[in-house]
Amino acid sequence: MKMLIADDHELVRDTICAFLQSEKDISVTVAGNFEEAAEKITSAGPYDLVLLDYTMPGMDGLDGLKKAMELNYHSPVAIISGTIDRTTAEEALALGAAGFLPKTIAAKSMIHAIRFMAAGEQYAPVQFLTEVEETEKHPLAGKLTEREMQVLEGLVKGQSNKEIARDLDLQEVTIKLHVKTLCRKLEARNRTHAAIIAKEEGLF
Repeated sequence: MKMLIADDHELVRDTICAFLQSEKDISVTVAGNFEEAAEKITSAGPYDLVLLDYTMPGMDGLDGLKKAMELNYHSPVAIISGTIDRTTAEEALALGAAGFLPKTIAAKSMIHAIRFMAAGEQYAPVQFLTEVEETEKHPLAGKLTEREMQVLEGLVKGQSNKEIARDLDLQEVTIKLHVKTLCRKLEARNRTHAAIIAKEEGLF
C-alpha cells in the first residue's frame, strides 16, 4: 500500500509514520503543506490513500479535499484533524472523502482505519459522531458557554460555589457570576432550580 500523509506538524507526521513502520506492506510519503502534497500526488500518484490535515497551510478546508481527490484520480483521500466538528466531518464524507481520523485515535484503530479506507470503504469514529450528536439533542446546551456548562454540572452534583471554583481553578466570585448568568439563560429561579432543569433536560 502506498500512502501520503500531509500535515504541517512534524511531530504528528513522525508519530503516524512510527505507528506504520511495523506494517511491512505500507509505504509512507510525507508532505508539510497542501502545495507540497499536491505536487507529490501529481508526480508520484495516485496513492492508495492520501491523508490530509484539515487545517494545514494551503488546505483551504473542503476545497483542498476536493482538489486532492481530483489529483489522486478519485482514489481514497481522507481528513485528519484535532479540531474538526461533526458537521464539517459529515460534509467531507458527503463530498466523497474516504473518512475522517481524529488526532486522538489510538494506534491500532488508526492502522485498521487506514486499511479500511484504502480498501474503498468510508471510515468515521462512531464515538466522535455520537458524542456530538447527543449534545445537539439538547437545545438548552446551545444557550450556555462551555464554562457555564461546567458550572452547571457542578450544581447538578450538589457542589457549592467554593467547591466548583476549586475544581475549575477559578475565583469563587467568578463562579457566582456564572451561576447568576446561567440561571437567567435557563429561566431558573435559583441554583437548585437550574440543576433540576438540567436533570430534566438530560444535559448530564
